[in-house]
Amino acid sequence: MVEEGKKAPAFALPNQHGRTVSLKDFAGQRVVLYFYPRDSTPGCTTEAQGFRDASAALKKLNTAVFGVSKDSAESHSKFIAKQELNFDLLTDKDGKVLEAYGAWGEKVLYGKKSLGVIRSTVVIDEEGIVRKVFPKVRVNGHVDAVLEALKAL
Repeated sequence: MVEEGKKAPAFALPNQHGRTVSLKDFAGQRVVLYFYPRDSTPGCTTEAQGFRDASAALKKLNTAVFGVSKDSAESHSKFIAKQELNFDLLTDKDGKVLEAYGAWGEKVLYGKKSLGVIRSTVVIDEEGIVRKVFPKVRVNGHVDAVLEALKAL
C-alpha cells in the first residue's frame, strides 16, 4: 500500500490508444489515479461518470485523472466512447502497478473471497508525493471527497 507523504511509485502504462502514459510526464501537475475492477460495470461506470463530470473543477486544480484496471485497450476504448469520458484509462495487464499502489488483493463479494482489484484512489501532488489515499472506495460521494482533498493541498 502506498503511504501518504511518500514518493508515488513510478508507472508507465498503455492508455486506450496503446500510447504509454508515465507519472514522470506529469511533473508539475497533480495526478489522481483511481483503480477500478472492470469497464462497463455499474459501480465503475458511476465512478467514471463522476470524474468525467468533474473535469472543469479538476482542470482548475491543475489535476490529471487516470483510471487503471486490467481491462484491455480495446475494452477501455469502448467504455470511453460509450460514457463520453474525457480522460485516459490505463491498462495494467500484469497487475504490477495495481500491486505497487495497494490496489490488488483479497476481496469479499457476497461472502466469497477472491483476488482482484480493490477500488481505491491515490492523489499525487506536483512533486510526485502521495498526498491522499482512499482505500476501499465507496462510489457515491467519492469524486467530491477527491475534490476536497485536492482543494486542501
